[in-house]
Amino acid sequence: MSEIKFIKRLIDSGLKERSGKAKIIIGPRQAGKTTLLHQLFDNEKKVLWFSGDEPDDNATFEGITSTRLKNLIGENDTIIIDEAQKINDIGTKLKLITDHIKNVNIIATGSSAFELTNKVNESLTGRKREFNLYPLSFKEMVDHIGFREEIRLLPHRLVYGYYPEVVSNPGNEKEILAEIVNSYLFKDILMWNRIQKSDKLMKLLQALAFQIGNEVSYNELGKITELKNDTVESYIAILEKAFIVFRLGAFNRNLRKELKRSRKIYFYDLGIRNALISNFRSIELRDDIGKLWENFLVLERLKHTNYNKIYCNKYFWRTTDQQEIDYIEDRDGTLYAYEFKWNDIKKVKIPKIFTTTYPNSESMIISRDNFEGFLGI
Repeated sequence: MSEIKFIKRLIDSGLKERSGKAKIIIGPRQAGKTTLLHQLFDNEKKVLWFSGDEPDDNATFEGITSTRLKNLIGENDTIIIDEAQKINDIGTKLKLITDHIKNVNIIATGSSAFELTNKVNESLTGRKREFNLYPLSFKEMVDHIGFREEIRLLPHRLVYGYYPEVVSNPGNEKEILAEIVNSYLFKDILMWNRIQKSDKLMKLLQALAFQIGNEVSYNELGKITELKNDTVESYIAILEKAFIVFRLGAFNRNLRKELKRSRKIYFYDLGIRNALISNFRSIELRDDIGKLWENFLVLERLKHTNYNKIYCNKYFWRTTDQQEIDYIEDRDGTLYAYEFKWNDIKKVKIPKIFTTTYPNSESMIISRDNFEGFLGI
């Protein structure tokens, strides 16, 4: 039996509360949404489960009225709808429950933001709470196996990532990642009618995988993939909504030399990134370890700020003469600048022009010696 089901996820607090609002859990396929709900509710007696993957459950909701819903729910106090985006007009159905059936805890999950979020946003205005569930985080694993052991496994995580099934099946990482890439990664995207060229989508993802930590040019990506620039941009937006990649924009405010329209793109899981380019070499043999480290820190910080409801805007910073900072947060009116360092030999510092231009900012070098504080440990 896989022990992954016993790992406590950071979003589980609040999911059992009856708040009068629908709880919407979105995140990548295979990130553990269904496992989390089974962990929380399998021992509860008054739970009614539905799945959008099941034709019978889909048919149950077709044309349903509030009266019929009341009879269907009966004495149950928790309603779970997995893969809810596959149920026709799911937003209206959830609205019927929140408006007409009180004291019921309703939870809906979906694996694609462009499907589920779009379907519930208008219907559930003021009636929902959204939760993002990502692949496992560094902190979740520290809480599970201890800081010392997770630090020992860090080089392994930088290569194989944090998908739950990957973490729980050591020795089978390559096969599992290949299965995720081939069977799940594109499942929602290719079903969406704007995506028709799966071979070019794979080329785009591979090109992005080679460019993590670098500024990306839609024009350059278009030449590599033989796609128009606006098509490249729209595909990347869709990849973001499917929780495969995410963008970081350039910070600019005072300097003429600051880049204004640039962006970096990172992956939501490094195992997926490495699988896309078929590179599972150990970190001692890699020439991209600095980029993996940067992606790891930006991603884990994103998980930390999201799970702990730390509201901030996130950027990188660079000037036309190549002065740069890896990561910036604009939080409560203060700028926090972070430069990432993997190699102990390499000297890293915050550019003086930044601290002079933004004298009230705070800055820090994040290395292997102190990164855990940056990630909330």
